[in-house]
Amino acid sequence: MNRLLQIWHNTDLRKRIGLTIGLLFVERVMAHIPLPGADLDKLKEFFAASQIFGLLNLFSGGTLSNFSLALMGIGPYITASIVIQLLSTLVPSLAALKKDGQHGQQKINQYTRYATIPLALIQIFAVIQTLKTQGILTSYDPLTILTLVLAATAGTVFLMWLGELITESGIGNGASLIITVGIIAGIPGQLRNTLALLTVGGIETGQILASLGWLALSLAIIALIVLTNEAERRIPVTYARRVRAASESGSVQSHLPLKLNLGGVLPIIFALTFLVIPEVAGRFFSTLEPAWLIKLGESILKFVSNRWLYGSVYFALVIAFTYFYTYLIFQPKEIAENLQKQGGFVPGIRPGVDTEHYLMSVINRITLTGSLFLAIVALLPYIIENITGIQSLAISGTSILIMVSVTLETMRQIQAYLLQNRYEQY
Repeated sequence: MNRLLQIWHNTDLRKRIGLTIGLLFVERVMAHIPLPGADLDKLKEFFAASQIFGLLNLFSGGTLSNFSLALMGIGPYITASIVIQLLSTLVPSLAALKKDGQHGQQKINQYTRYATIPLALIQIFAVIQTLKTQGILTSYDPLTILTLVLAATAGTVFLMWLGELITESGIGNGASLIITVGIIAGIPGQLRNTLALLTVGGIETGQILASLGWLALSLAIIALIVLTNEAERRIPVTYARRVRAASESGSVQSHLPLKLNLGGVLPIIFALTFLVIPEVAGRFFSTLEPAWLIKLGESILKFVSNRWLYGSVYFALVIAFTYFYTYLIFQPKEIAENLQKQGGFVPGIRPGVDTEHYLMSVINRITLTGSLFLAIVALLPYIIENITGIQSLAISGTSILIMVSVTLETMRQIQAYLLQNRYEQY
């Protein structure tokens, strides 16, 4: 209660929180403005039957199953951000901009906005093409398709603007909050479907007990996610103190924090994006005329429908992308050189190459633990469904991870504003 009173008395923070809530409400309104030309009943059945598209629909907050103006949500913007972030470590000109402070960051943000539009056009057209092959669209003439693609792209651009407005003038990261609110909005529907099964007697007593066990286990999973999200390996670093007086001597002790999970949820998003391609291609090939293409499409769909094989590939991809992304953002050679230039060293390790090798060995070990945790979290929906036998309870572990991470980050920002206000009073 005391914390709420502090937030209320902080005028700037109160305005920021109010603006954030208002903009998120606008986003949810957009998620329920439908586009024309789709059979919504068939659409909901399609997403219920497809594992991958069902997860994408959950992340978008139901915009896909509603066939709304915000069809792809803020997904293309997230994809563009990931692509630009990866390129900034590979392209020298982008890497230079990344080191150019605020001006360089503004340029990178602008490139991200530009990249969002073509990615949105491609992704929306691919989704519409997939829905057309399933007989969900009631009309498929060129003018209708052009209208749908442009309208849905405009919706994505509008959500991108809302997200940036929240980040700049509200509280928290706008894009992350939009995804989180979308995930939360989809949970009541899952619970409603489960209660409907209970009402008509569609769930056995054993399944009910297993479901209650899962709800209790969810609290433990959330606690584990919080601990893992905050976990870090602190490598001790000693800096030689430069002195002028002969009586002064000693050193400065510090540490280098290494997060257990440097990539966050990005490796899961990479793996999920990679696995969407085979299903879209399989459904597209299965509608073409040549017999070999139809057979190829059916083989791809058979692979996707095999839960054990699909889960194994998903598990391996999450681990691979975790290492891939960690190596992109963590540069032990650069860190070792900076420590040496600043007069710092790891106790017991020689500066330079030996420090670089030591940092690489440490990051390899903690990344293994973090990647295994991410992979298990990504497979939680399928584990839950196999245990309980209830598909409507298969809330994605990735969704829980996103909600917990974004909540913690938003709470940190609120705490920072409160501390800043406290210091300004003195």
